[in-house]
Amino acid sequence: MTDTVLALKDVRLTLAGNAGPVDILKGISLEVHAGETVGLVGPSGSGKSSLLMLMGGLERATGGEVRALGQDLTAMDEDGLARFRRGKMGVVFQSFHLMPTMTALENVAVPLELMGVSDAFARAEAELVAVGLGSRMGHYPSQMSGGEQQRVALARAAAPRPAILLADEPTGNLDGVNGAAIMDLLFGLRDRHGATLVLVTHAPELAARCDRVVRLQDGRVAPEVAG
Repeated sequence: MTDTVLALKDVRLTLAGNAGPVDILKGISLEVHAGETVGLVGPSGSGKSSLLMLMGGLERATGGEVRALGQDLTAMDEDGLARFRRGKMGVVFQSFHLMPTMTALENVAVPLELMGVSDAFARAEAELVAVGLGSRMGHYPSQMSGGEQQRVALARAAAPRPAILLADEPTGNLDGVNGAAIMDLLFGLRDRHGATLVLVTHAPELAARCDRVVRLQDGRVAPEVAG
């Protein structure tokens, strides 16, 4: 694993708070290599989710540089970031963010259609089968359990075959059995598509499955622990 997929250099994030500016990230420097799985851990408020959002261009750094696949995300405008993310990054959140008026199949296929993928529905079907939802494609989110909805979200993230998968506490809203199944699927999707995976988690057993663990403490990176 020699190719650098994500590179952060002295990244800082300061947000406005009721009592004035709040320093969320305080000079993060980090590299993630192709095919690597990195777990981001640390106490609540340490900046894990904010760091993940910066990696995905979903939050803008107030200092330093964020590069993904060789591109400087800090130099892009919002339209440029959206174009860059499309097809190159898949993001899975704790909340499922499915469109309630679309079926499982449509939730996966429509974003592909918007990207101009010619076989959008065929690819969406294949991804839903891969996450065990072959018999639930015509169901709406309200007709599905939390675990099933997160499977749809995984299929949607993986369908564009992105180089980078970002996951922010993807099992946070699920019970232990469903959470374990989702993590098995997430690691399986990574293996099947050869993606680089960065995962925010509070669960030590999930972090232990990663190649490398990066611990955050008060907006800074603590010494790394081998996976």
